[in-house]
Amino acid sequence: MLRQRVITAIVLLAVLLPALFYPSPAPFCLLALLLIAAGAWEWGKLNGCSQNQSLVLGAVSVVLCAAAWYAGLLTKSLPLLWTLAGAAWVLAGAWLLRGGVTGWSTIPRAIRIPAGIFALWLAWLAISQARVMGISFLLSVLLLVWVADIFAYFAGRAFGGRFSKGKLAPAISPGKSWEGVWGGMAGVVVLALAWGLFERQSGVAGTASLYGRLWSQHGLLVLLVSAIFMAAMSVVGDLVESLIKRSAGAKDSSNLLPGHGGVLDRVDALLPTLPLAMMLINLAVP
Repeated sequence: MLRQRVITAIVLLAVLLPALFYPSPAPFCLLALLLIAAGAWEWGKLNGCSQNQSLVLGAVSVVLCAAAWYAGLLTKSLPLLWTLAGAAWVLAGAWLLRGGVTGWSTIPRAIRIPAGIFALWLAWLAISQARVMGISFLLSVLLLVWVADIFAYFAGRAFGGRFSKGKLAPAISPGKSWEGVWGGMAGVVVLALAWGLFERQSGVAGTASLYGRLWSQHGLLVLLVSAIFMAAMSVVGDLVESLIKRSAGAKDSSNLLPGHGGVLDRVDALLPTLPLAMMLINLAVP
């Protein structure tokens, strides 16, 4: 299993890094579109669709993303869209987690399936806009999620159960602890402070990363609150996907990525944080 994970990670990096650092955003946006299409196919399978129906969902996601690209949305400021998307993720995430695994199955497929495709489309548009804004900005959002996940893992391993009486969501993801969540938030605060300070020291504050822009335009307190908020929402994204997989009786969203599961398993925490990052940065415009 470890060997599979390492090989898959190397292959993914060999594809992703050249696309990410290519002078034009187009190769990365195209690669992200393909991953979103795979995620849409997985979404169909998780919601009881047949193979052909799931392939159709993948094709629909491609058409939606391509239409947004053709319409020039990658370079347009969309504050209303991102505000509504951020609010929807906060409210829907809280509602879904409150309903739990059993609550998910009571939602009609006619609502579940389009909602998932729309969430994937929003994630593609957000990550593509972030890449257009710059590699540093995109990496600052991606690293926030990765740092939150890494710090949560080690904090959970070291301190899980020592300071809290119960698990975070035992019926959804028994391995997650409150200590892990707090550790993830602490890691994100360190990241935001370190990156923001570096940009301010180097004179590029407000022009590169999410942290530099928020600090420059709204101050340190807003930066820290925003970072903690996004770390919390990354946990929500992870828990929502776990809830859906449990309802479907699936361990992974698919086996497209040997040793890692499926695309949705790798991007679940990004689904809410990418639109929220775009919401925050649009609100930060003077």
